Amino acid sequence: MAAVIEVEHVWKQFLLRRDRADSIGQLLFRMLPTWRRPRPKAEPFWALRDVSFTVEQGKSLGIIGNNGSGKSTMLKLLTQTMRPTRGTIRVSGRISALIELGAGFHPDFTGRENIYLNASILGFTRREIEGKIPEIIAFSELEPFIDTPVKYYSSGMHARLGFAVATAVQPDILIVDEVLAVGDEGFQKKCMDKILAMKREGVSILLVSHALDTIEALMDEAIWLDHGEVRAAGPPHEVVQAYRKGAFNTEGPPVAELREHWG
Repeated sequence: MAAVIEVEHVWKQFLLRRDRADSIGQLLFRMLPTWRRPRPKAEPFWALRDVSFTVEQGKSLGIIGNNGSGKSTMLKLLTQTMRPTRGTIRVSGRISALIELGAGFHPDFTGRENIYLNASILGFTRREIEGKIPEIIAFSELEPFIDTPVKYYSSGMHARLGFAVATAVQPDILIVDEVLAVGDEGFQKKCMDKILAMKREGVSILLVSHALDTIEALMDEAIWLDHGEVRAAGPPHEVVQAYRKGAFNTEGPPVAELREHWG
């Protein structure tokens, strides 16, 4: 079966400039014009370290890990909003991504106008979008507010509209971040049912979530990222067990990595 996502030995570095005043003298120094004081030294920070994995067509992958482990950075690389410092990423097919609440929405546009905007960016014609509008509005359950500017939407309403658009445009790959956690329990279940239906239709799914039970129940494979490194990879139940045993273990390193399907 062909791989639709291939991540090979990917590293991502950021440069952090520390410009914090720890004393009155340093505070006064920072008040000088910028041209009269040296720029703070940039310190390298590796958000991802030698990460490799594949997602095959029609398969699903869950990514787990504590906050700051590199999950969001990985998703931004996959959606090409960032480039890796080292390594290779290959993606085949149309990606629909919901990785940041309200991303891609213009706050002054209505919900309906943002549907047109997002779908057109993905290459759909106006006629094709008009055919999908009723489905999107019905799924989001936002009909009374669909012609209201989205700047007045709650976080849950943003998530509803974003997910409805992302899943209605018939992607080859669906990438979903933890943003679904802001929705109510009924809508979360509705979203997971939709993800399962898309998976049965052959859509490849990549899901980032702290809901470990969801990862175990819905995903074919899983990886655990910790400080930018893959600490465990393989069947979801085994990876979740490794995470639960090792994520908060301060007495030593986490359990051994599970490499069976990952090379």
